[in-house]
Formats: sequence, structure tokens, C-alpha cells
Amino acid sequence: MTTLAWIGTGYMGLPMARNLLKSGYTVNVYNRTIEKAQPLTEDGGNIVSSPKQAAQRAEAVFIMLTKGEAVEAVLNGEEGLIAGLAPGTLVVNMSTIAPGEAREFAKQVQSAGGVYIDAPVSGSVAPAVNGQLVILAGGAEESVKRCEPFFEVLGKKTIRFGDVGAGSSAKLSINLLLGITAQGIAESLLLGEQAGLQREQLIEMIGESAVQTPMLSAKKEMWMNEEFPAAFMVSLLSKDLSLVTAENKREGIQLPLAEAVERTYAQAVQSGKGELDMAAVWLELKESIENK
Repeated sequence: MTTLAWIGTGYMGLPMARNLLKSGYTVNVYNRTIEKAQPLTEDGGNIVSSPKQAAQRAEAVFIMLTKGEAVEAVLNGEEGLIAGLAPGTLVVNMSTIAPGEAREFAKQVQSAGGVYIDAPVSGSVAPAVNGQLVILAGGAEESVKRCEPFFEVLGKKTIRFGDVGAGSSAKLSINLLLGITAQGIAESLLLGEQAGLQREQLIEMIGESAVQTPMLSAKKEMWMNEEFPAAFMVSLLSKDLSLVTAENKREGIQLPLAEAVERTYAQAVQSGKGELDMAAVWLELKESIENK
């Protein structure tokens, strides 16, 4: 039976690891806060005490963490996963990080004899639970092909964009559009409401128009009820948008909408909305209008 390792059991990591367990894989699970990994024991997960222990005897190690610094921490050190790698082990980093970070991590893994792939995902908690994520892969074609049986459990589609770093670039691209779309809907709703129109009818109008988007259906009840339980937290999207603007500066390009939406989400974090769903950008904009 194939043994895998899973590192990171947050909102996304937990259901993704669970799907691998339900598909019959043996999974060694590590999370810095061990209590967050405990629910996987009910599905047969083996909770281990270090990334090194997780990686030992694993054909593939999956990482799903919030930022590059966290990935660096689990890769290195005496108890880091690199210390437990066998030659040829796949290290599949599904975290959203900068493309340059992905390339640097690949060098570290390859120097230890491992094979690195960056494979962030498009989709939030519900698609993670249902195995309907879109996997955005970067790495050698044969290495990505080795991951296909695992990716088929985790997602509905895998797109290989190129070598290591390309998957991370793709993730920043789609998350930029995600942030712009959410803010665009929020601004449209607020514009209509300022004119005395009903929010429910505005949502109905958008849903029947050329700019209808699945996001509208997914977030409709949040906007109607003004309650924002997190599927994808404001703080995480804000982090991703800051990576976008950093990449733009590095490349010497200017994207006005990227800069605007990055500011809005950063302000939402600063005003205490970081743990709300990204749809709470509407609330941030509403409050800014009321406070003028």
C-alpha cells in the first residue's frame, strides 16, 4: 500500500488529507499544532511528531501551509522533512507562495535527492471537501505525471503550466482575478444600494447578466445576511495579493486593479476582518462609505 505524508491540516489541508485516506492511502500526518491533526485519526491517519518522521518511507510528501516562511520551517532543520527524504521522493507543495520561493525550495529538495513540484490549487473549502479542486502544477512533465493518481483524488482537473514556479505564478494570476471579482461585485451592490435599490434584486440582476459568476451563487447568502463565515479568509487573500504586487514590482509592470484590490484587502485585515470570508470586502467598503 502506498504511503504518503501530509503536512498542514488547516481549512484546506484537513479535507484534502482526508480524501487521500478515504481513497485507501496510508497517510502520515504532521501539523505544528497537533490537535488540529487529530480528527484524521478517525479516518486512519498516522499522526507523527515531526516533518522528518512524516517523510520517512513516504512515496510523496504533500505540503499545504499558509506562507513561504512556514514551508521553509518544515523543510529544514534536524527534524525537517528534507532530513527524512529518500531518493526520488516527491515533494508536492500545494501552498500559495511566490514563484521565486518555489524555485528556491526546489533547489533544496533536489540537493537532497527529492523531486519538487509546486501545485497550488484553485478552490476553497467546499471543493476541497468534495475533491473538486483545480490543481495548478509546475514541474517536470514526468514528475507531474507521477502525481496523477493523487491529484485525481484531490481535484477535478490538473493543469501543468510548465516548470517549477509556473504553478505558483498561475495561482497568483487566478487569485488576483478572485479578489477583483469579489470587490467588483461588492462595489456594484453598494452603488445600487446607495441609489435606493434592493440588494436582493441587484444580485438577481447580476445573476441574469453577462457577468454572472459562480462566485455570486457561492457568496450570495453572505451578502444578503451580512454574515461571513470563512471559506477563504480575507487575511489569506490579502497575503496572496501582496505576493501579486511584489511580483509586479519585480517584473517592472504596473497593474492598477491589482494595486487597488491589494489595498482594500489589506485595509480589511487592519480593521479586524482578517478571519472573515473574502466576501467581507463588501463590509469593508460599506463601512468606509459610512465613515465618510
